Amino acid sequence: MATPTVAANAYASLARMMERGGAEKGGESAGPSFGALVKEAIGSVMDAGRKSDAQTVAMTSGRANVMDVVTAVAETDVAVSTLVSVRDRVIQSYEDIMKMPI
Repeated sequence: MATPTVAANAYASLARMMERGGAEKGGESAGPSFGALVKEAIGSVMDAGRKSDAQTVAMTSGRANVMDVVTAVAETDVAVSTLVSVRDRVIQSYEDIMKMPI
């Protein structure tokens, strides 16, 4: 189960991704491309998974406690759930656009 702190960290991470490259060029936003945002989001999910794996291995060797492992797994769960939700919304938006009459 995700804690409020884990959820707040996920939203803060998303806000940092959106703020990068906020300069404007000729009236258009010069923010990062959609592909760059997706690539960074997938990278952050992979980093969370690696952290979770590292905590699990550390616990099995006696260098970490259970609370650290649970926190890392919860953060990974929130990151994956967020990514899946965004993916589902993008697919739904694409299908809605394809249904529009020309």
